[in-house]
Amino acid sequence: MSERVIEILVDSFWKILLPGLTMTIPLTAISFALALVIAVVTAMVQYADIKILKHIARFYVWVVRGTPILVQLYVVFYGLPSVGIMIDPFPSAVLVFAINEGAYAAETMRASLESVPKGQIEAGYCVGMSYLQIMRRIVLPQAFRIAFPPLSNSLIGMVKETSLAANITVTEMFMATQRIVARTYEPLALYIEVGLIYLLFSTVLTKLQRIGEKKLNAYSGVKQ
Repeated sequence: MSERVIEILVDSFWKILLPGLTMTIPLTAISFALALVIAVVTAMVQYADIKILKHIARFYVWVVRGTPILVQLYVVFYGLPSVGIMIDPFPSAVLVFAINEGAYAAETMRASLESVPKGQIEAGYCVGMSYLQIMRRIVLPQAFRIAFPPLSNSLIGMVKETSLAANITVTEMFMATQRIVARTYEPLALYIEVGLIYLLFSTVLTKLQRIGEKKLNAYSGVKQ
């Protein structure tokens, strides 16, 4: 590796990392938080077996999971202005990532809800709880413990998927790297560098996931 390339990598490190901390991480956190809300509502609608709402929820999951997220980004950011709906790049990215991840997480939550023994629901009714109390105090806490590992994996995946936001002019890490490449003509070294930064973020989240799993297992009495 030449001295020039090393200088470029050293100089570009903070220029890539800063958008990661100020754009990629907030984009991921906000999108994932909204996705969890969407997922819980969608999963509970299906779990409650309310016919019309259940069909709407399944249609939403079917459409979102069956279309590429890049196409969804283009529809929202480049397509909606043709019908008079203008959304800035960052909110567009948040909206698309939240809706997209919400569909996948909804299936995770639905499976987790269905894994809770029905007898516990009946026991809740026997002690005078309402349906919402049973869901809040009995079913959802257990479902979240079951869903925690796959949801954590989804969060890690979303960190990497945010690179697609560069296609709608969101200045996150990947777009920052593209601009540096256009100026320095060192694509191999710089794209490897940004890949390593994504790997760093994913590694930190993986460590946090393991800590969270241990705490949840300890809370539920599962031996390590």
